[in-house]
Amino acid sequence: MIPMALLSVDPFAHTLMVLAFAWVVAKLAGELFQRLKLPVVAGELAAGVALAALHRKLPWIPDLAASEGAGVLANLGVVVLMFAVGLESTVPQMVRVGMPSLRVALIGVAAPMAMGLAGAWLLLPSGTPFTVDLFIGACMCATSIGISAQVLREQGASDSLEGRVIVGAAVIDDVLGLLVLTLVSGLVAASGAGGPLPLGPLARTLGLALGFLALALTAGRTLTPRLFALANRLRSESLLLPLGLAFAFLLAWLGNLAGLATIVGAYAAGLILEPAHLVDLEHRERHSLEELIHPLVAVLSPLFFLLMGAKVDPAALFTPATLGFAAVLAGLGLAGKWVAGYGAGNGLRSSVVGWGMVPRGEVGLIFVAAGAQLELGGQPLLSTSTQAGVVGALLLTTIIGPVGLGRALRKGR
Repeated sequence: MIPMALLSVDPFAHTLMVLAFAWVVAKLAGELFQRLKLPVVAGELAAGVALAALHRKLPWIPDLAASEGAGVLANLGVVVLMFAVGLESTVPQMVRVGMPSLRVALIGVAAPMAMGLAGAWLLLPSGTPFTVDLFIGACMCATSIGISAQVLREQGASDSLEGRVIVGAAVIDDVLGLLVLTLVSGLVAASGAGGPLPLGPLARTLGLALGFLALALTAGRTLTPRLFALANRLRSESLLLPLGLAFAFLLAWLGNLAGLATIVGAYAAGLILEPAHLVDLEHRERHSLEELIHPLVAVLSPLFFLLMGAKVDPAALFTPATLGFAAVLAGLGLAGKWVAGYGAGNGLRSSVVGWGMVPRGEVGLIFVAAGAQLELGGQPLLSTSTQAGVVGALLLTTIIGPVGLGRALRKGR
């Protein structure tokens, strides 16, 4: 018999409790928001913020943001989600909405950045370095693919023209946002050191990102039919899901090496894997890859949105000055992204596209995390209150965006 003392020291047991708690909370919050005719993802984000605040008052409530196990599964969740979104479209379909997506992305970077910069310049104390205002403007230009993609999936609009434009624009937005972040970070470093702007690393980053996307969407489409035809010769059972996930994770990793977010690589993997490439394996296993992926998305993606909300520092956020700054900044950022919808052109619902570009989510938080590591004159680039205000603005757009997108889609129908 195993001694009881040994049974009580398993370090993984606490993670199991945190996961059980997180999944129950996520589903209850999603149910509440669904009954209120609001997107489920907005409820999961709001629940994460509430849990972070409650943990400060009631320590027995699990600290989701501190759980490494939940964090790993949450990151897997958003990667699998973007892979599933990619599977719902093909490269030719995305090419057909290429120009509208490019126009939306260009406006969706320039307008919010200009508005965010102006808002920071007006609201922050006089004497604040211009590079701080510029960095806050850069944070406003981000777009979260994962959040809008989840709302599109909930509403059955992933394969609509507007849905493809939103996702295509968000992918381009990710490349442009990476360029802006690199440029502004280089400007901050040059301002602090008194040196010139590092144009070499900037050009290298842009070249790698564009090169990866071009190679993945051209050579990838040529190689994958052969790879999966070869896999069909194997006698093992249940090959489709493991091989599909392995392909998605590989491209997510390669995309990250090229300087892009892992979710962009996973989305590219889904685009490449067209139904014709998988028909033999799907016929053999009597399930499509989309059907096999769906349970994983349902289980893992709520963890990502819950943890995103739980990472907000409620002590720094819930002060009148910070909340006011966050609200104004969110309003300006929302207007800038919503205007981008008019770049989609005739025949497309500009309100749907505009609302789809509003959420900042994990991409905006990555920008803030990068700013937290920068210094200007020996001091952090973003003060604690400023950083909390920017995070609050990102969170507001992340919650309001799905709500607006869900209503715009229902209104369109």
